[in-house]
Amino acid sequence: MSYDERLQRPEVDRLFQAMLQLEDVREYYRFFEDLCTVSELRTMAQRFRAAEMLYDGAKYEEVVEDTGMSSATISRIKRFLNYGADGYAMAIERLRDDEEDETDES
Repeated sequence: MSYDERLQRPEVDRLFQAMLQLEDVREYYRFFEDLCTVSELRTMAQRFRAAEMLYDGAKYEEVVEDTGMSSATISRIKRFLNYGADGYAMAIERLRDDEEDETDES
């Protein structure tokens, strides 16, 4: 398992366990509205958007134009995509698999 052990703390485990209890997007909105500022949540969403674009092979310039993020932040996201704990890739792939399953069912 590849992840930064500095993150491991009982309170972080508890936060993740709480998130696992949420049942749908509406509940996530409610939870994150209480947990984060609007700016923090938008920043996380923007980073995930950049990760998806980079995962799909977008050039830095395209990501900058689409997200307005700095090239330094985009570079950091790209580094995590290539050499991180595979969290971005895992989430992107599972999200897309789920979307494909929904399309197949319709």
